[in-house]
Amino acid sequence: MAGKGTTADPGRTVPVAPGGLPVVGHAVEALRDPRAFLRSLPSHGDVMRVSVGPLKAVMVCDAELVSQILLDDRTYDKGGLLFDKAREVFGDGLVTCPHALHRRERRLVQPAFHRNRLPGYARIMTEGTTLVTGRWRDGQVLDMPAEMLGLTMHNMLQAMLGGTVPVGDLRQAVSDAIEVQGATYRQTFTPAALNRIPTPGNRRYQRALDGLHTTVIDIVAKAQVDPEDHGDLLSALLTTTDPGASGAPADGSLSERLSNTELRNEVLTFLVAGSETTAIALTWALYLIACNPDIQERLWAETDRVLDGGPVSLDHLPDLVLADQIITETLRLYPPAGMIWTRMVTAHTRLGGYDIPAGTTIAYSPYALHRLARYYPDPEAFKPDRWDAEKRHAVARNNAYLPFGGGARKCIGDQFAITEAVLVLTDIVSRWRLDRIPGQKHPGVTPAMGPRHLKMRLRARNAPKRAS
Repeated sequence: MAGKGTTADPGRTVPVAPGGLPVVGHAVEALRDPRAFLRSLPSHGDVMRVSVGPLKAVMVCDAELVSQILLDDRTYDKGGLLFDKAREVFGDGLVTCPHALHRRERRLVQPAFHRNRLPGYARIMTEGTTLVTGRWRDGQVLDMPAEMLGLTMHNMLQAMLGGTVPVGDLRQAVSDAIEVQGATYRQTFTPAALNRIPTPGNRRYQRALDGLHTTVIDIVAKAQVDPEDHGDLLSALLTTTDPGASGAPADGSLSERLSNTELRNEVLTFLVAGSETTAIALTWALYLIACNPDIQERLWAETDRVLDGGPVSLDHLPDLVLADQIITETLRLYPPAGMIWTRMVTAHTRLGGYDIPAGTTIAYSPYALHRLARYYPDPEAFKPDRWDAEKRHAVARNNAYLPFGGGARKCIGDQFAITEAVLVLTDIVSRWRLDRIPGQKHPGVTPAMGPRHLKMRLRARNAPKRAS
C-alpha cells in the first residue's frame, strides 16, 4: 500500500546502476546498444536508478515487482517521458490517460471490443488481407515492415470506419500515421529543444501529425451525421453510453458519452497503436518462420489440414494451435513498443524494500523481462512449443509475459490483435512462402521493437487448391 510503514520502518535508498558517467549517466551505453543495456540490468539487481538523456527513472527488473506496479495504477499512474510524448499524438486516449480518467473511458470503449463484435471484425481482417496480398506476385521482393504495416492499417481503418472513408483520405491517413509512428520514438529520447528545431524530419512529423488529427476529426464529424451502429468500431464508440456516469439515472437514459475530443483520441489510439502492434508481430513471425524450416513445415501442415483448401475464418481459430503459439512466442521475443515503459509515482510508496518518493518515474522493460532465463529457459531461442497449454499456465503464474501490459491498464484490444495476427499469418502461409534474401544480415531492431531493413522474397506455394 502506498506510504505504509515508511515512517516507522524506513526503506533502503535505491542504488544507481553501475556504468554511469558524470553528467551523461548511462546515455553512452544505452544509446550505443539499448537492447544490450536493458538486458544487462537484471544482473545488477531488481531495482536501480538509471539516467539516459532526459529520462531519469527507477528501473524495475523483476516480474513480481512489475506486477505490483501494474496492479496499482493509482499509485503508479501513466506518466513519465514516454507518455508525455505519446499524449502529443493521442491526447488523453485510453492508453495514455491518467488514472482519474481511465475507468470512465474504459467503460465507454469496452463495448467496441465485446466478443460478439469479433466475427464482424474477423471478416474485415480476412477480406483486407486477401485484397492486399492479391497484389503480390511470385518472385516479388517485399519491404516487410512497410508491407505489413500497410496491411494492418488497412484492416484497422476498415474495422474502425466500416469502409465509409474515401480511398484518397484512407491513403493519406495511412501515410500520415506511418510517418508519425516512425518519428514518435525518435523524438521521445531527443531533448525537447532539438525537437523544436525546424529540421526536415521535425517538419515532416508535424505536418503528418496535423494532417492525421485533421483527417480523424473530419471522419468523426461525418460519422456523427449517421450515429447508428453499423458494426464498426467508431459506430460502437458513438452509440455507447456510460451507466456509471456521475448523476446518471439507473436506466442509463441520460448516461455520459464520449466527447468529440475523446472520440478523436480513441480513433487515433486504435489506428496507430493497434496497427503497429500487429504489423510488428507479423513481420517478425514471418521472418522467424523462414529462419526455422522445421517450424515452417509444421505450420504449412497445420494450415493445409485446418483450411482444407478454403479461406481462413474465425471458426478456424481454435484449431490454429501452432499459428497461435508462433504469434505468442514472437510477442515474447519482440514485444511491440516493449523496449521500455514508464509510470509516475503519485504518492510515497515502498517497492522491493526501497523507498520510492512521489514524483519518481518508474520504468520497466517487457523486452528485458521476456529474455530472462529465470522465466524462460533458453530465452534467446525461438521456441513456439514453450506455449503449449501446460507451459502457458506456468508462465501466467510468474507474471513474466507483458506484450499487452497488465492490470486494469492492460490493452483493451489484445484479443483483437491476437486474432488478426493469427488469421493473417494463416492466410499468408496458406498461399505463400517467404524466403530470406541471400546475404542479408539479421535485421536491426527499431525503438518500437520492429525489424529494420527487412526484405523477403515471395514464392507461391503448391498448397491444396482453395474452394471457390
